[in-house]
Amino acid sequence: MGFYIRKSVKAGPFRFNLSKSGIGVSAGVPGFRIGTGPRGNYVHVGRNGIYYRASLNGQLERPSPRLSQPLQDRLPVFRPSDVVMEDVTGATAMSLEPTGRGDLVDQLNAAAGRFVWWWPVAIAVFLFGVMTIPWGIIIWVLGGASCIWLYFNDQARRTVVLFYDVHDDAAWWFENLVTEWRWLTESQRVWRIVQSGDVVGTYNYKVNAGASSLVKTIGATASTSGKIKQLATNIAVPSITAGNSALYLLPDRMLVREGKRYSDIEYQALRVFHQEQRFIESSLPPSDALQVDSTWQYVKVKGGPDRRYKNNRILPILLYGRLVITSASGLYWIIQISRADAAEPISQVISAAPIEPAASDINTTSLDPYPSVARGGKTTKVKCFRCGHIQDASVSVLSFTCEKCNSELKRAKK
Repeated sequence: MGFYIRKSVKAGPFRFNLSKSGIGVSAGVPGFRIGTGPRGNYVHVGRNGIYYRASLNGQLERPSPRLSQPLQDRLPVFRPSDVVMEDVTGATAMSLEPTGRGDLVDQLNAAAGRFVWWWPVAIAVFLFGVMTIPWGIIIWVLGGASCIWLYFNDQARRTVVLFYDVHDDAAWWFENLVTEWRWLTESQRVWRIVQSGDVVGTYNYKVNAGASSLVKTIGATASTSGKIKQLATNIAVPSITAGNSALYLLPDRMLVREGKRYSDIEYQALRVFHQEQRFIESSLPPSDALQVDSTWQYVKVKGGPDRRYKNNRILPILLYGRLVITSASGLYWIIQISRADAAEPISQVISAAPIEPAASDINTTSLDPYPSVARGGKTTKVKCFRCGHIQDASVSVLSFTCEKCNSELKRAKK
């Protein structure tokens, strides 16, 4: 599939490799132990559901208590003789309750909250070396080596490794998502609308080019590079970043970032809309935008320019695309795109995310994407004599592996 961009993932000095036997890890810097590295997470997405497995179970810092405060409407920004602007950014990542499988969100929040040690130590080594000249040269050499070690250690501690193995309809859908995301990456301008307000009153209508509403936007960047600060993965990750907020679309969930806090939302919980929106552009128009009309910066109520203003310039009316991503839990993103036809394919592909099978259809016990039991044919229930786990096994198989404890078992002869 085209969305796989690398076979191995690097986190600090550690390189993770995925094979049929599991996740392997190697360290490129002497002195590192496997236990000091980040956890490797494996996600299998296919027709039979989503399987989540974490390896290298090192000590994971207990995440800070998640704020369960109810979502409150933010107070509108009021300025005398101006338009009342309301915040339209929705809930933050801190107030969104994670809905995805596994503890990926907790790992990301723990990694983002870990302190970076190498640069304070580097400053301390430099100052101590200056105060102890000529012995400072020896201190700089030894301290420099320690700072390099700390740098790689910080990189490893602040990175979560995530391997994806995507099959069936989920693979087709995600590859289509990565392909359609080019509508955003190839658009000249992308914005996120953060405030909006209706134009009320004759004066506001006349001095705002006859607009019915005003919006405040911040620049946004769309990408499929797969580069996320706290996450190293083997696939391309469609993402959009606006200020200190970002959305990352993974095969099994959508990550939401606000500063250093992460949360996630299942695709089935999203509501996505699109439309074409006429927009009065007061700055430099994007070259890929379609101009449909023009107006003046100051207009009369009945139309035409208000000639009382000498510097009354003509403003183009452009047709932009608008993409709205929202959820019942409070997520609210309004994305404005310079290409009017870019919002529709993005909206359609996100809305077409495969519906996850019912909980009864998902094997939550076995996380092995390569089951050793032959598929097809008649099966019977078998019980492991070591752990007592009950699973299905083909009647034609005399030996099999327990899905829970990995013990090699044989059928008892009758």
